[in-house]
Amino acid sequence: MKVSFGDLSREYNEISGPVNKAISKVLESGWFVLGDQLAEFEKTFASYIGTNYCVGCANGTDAITLALLALGVEYGDEVITQVNTCIPTISGIVNSGTVPVFCDVLDDTLMMDSKDAASQITSKTKAIIPVNLYGASCDFDQLKAVSEKFNIPLIEDCAQSVGSEFNGKKTGTFGVMGCFSFYPSKNLGAYGDGGAVTTDSEEYYKKLLMLRNYGQEVRYYHSTFGINSRLDEIQAAILSTKMKYLAEWTKRRREIAMMYNEGFKNTNAITTVRVSDKVESVYHLYVIKIRNREELQKHLTSKNIQTLIHYPIPCHLQKAYAYLGFKEGDFKVAEKNAGEILSLPIYPQLKDSEIEFVIKTINDFYAG
Repeated sequence: MKVSFGDLSREYNEISGPVNKAISKVLESGWFVLGDQLAEFEKTFASYIGTNYCVGCANGTDAITLALLALGVEYGDEVITQVNTCIPTISGIVNSGTVPVFCDVLDDTLMMDSKDAASQITSKTKAIIPVNLYGASCDFDQLKAVSEKFNIPLIEDCAQSVGSEFNGKKTGTFGVMGCFSFYPSKNLGAYGDGGAVTTDSEEYYKKLLMLRNYGQEVRYYHSTFGINSRLDEIQAAILSTKMKYLAEWTKRRREIAMMYNEGFKNTNAITTVRVSDKVESVYHLYVIKIRNREELQKHLTSKNIQTLIHYPIPCHLQKAYAYLGFKEGDFKVAEKNAGEILSLPIYPQLKDSEIEFVIKTINDFYAG
């Protein structure tokens, strides 16, 4: 048996009819950028998340850049984020002209440590970007308390958390803006790049509309600096189609996660990343913490089971960001976990037999 980490061909085969119809409709219309399909998706997605507005853009990295620019950051301002995130978070910050400042994470959930984030605040801090990793959510009770105490706005990185909830509210509603990625492997993924920013603020909404389109308020009249970052009509049509399946797919991801939880509950060598009681995760990733990771991963590969590590090198130790002056040992929790975590296959089209094979193979490894 071969178990791939993901298989988008299975997804496409499941929904090819509606997707092909949606794409054909766009092609027949002859309108490919900033049209009715995007407007429809933005309205639908804002309603789903629970915000007043949604602005589609080219990708999740640009979503972060656009959100910071809409906030009014200036060159050299500082933005705090957690050090165990994926590099696109940092790219989005740097592309806005601001300086990324890292903080550590909690050992059990691997979410932002609000106390450490607060300790990084300076007079230059203009935003805090918590990252809702793995399909779960940060603790926004604690983070909003920090935000309000220091009057520093939160901008959520929701690239992995579309549909997840904290205390009954969806991620993307806790900050002044929420930033989403629709990269193909996401729970709601386009068939190409895509992203969006959600907000309740009419002021930010209007700024975002201009910023994503060269700073243009009226055609050929540019009121501010801007970039070219638009979610095209074909991708918007695909996303609108896939929205109809999202609840069903999320339910299946949760079923798979529960199968893993049950399957590993008696294996002492495995610790699952904790999901807070306040959180309803959508399990974009299923992450375990283990000993002998390299040996286990090699064993799984030999059994045709594909796994990945999200992420093996914390951002402060990446060569690209050496100029920030951080060093090994600065963020001990994130560094420790980077050597222990392993992501197992989890996507809606996985078969029960494949999940059971993964569980048995891992348990057999540690029993041997």
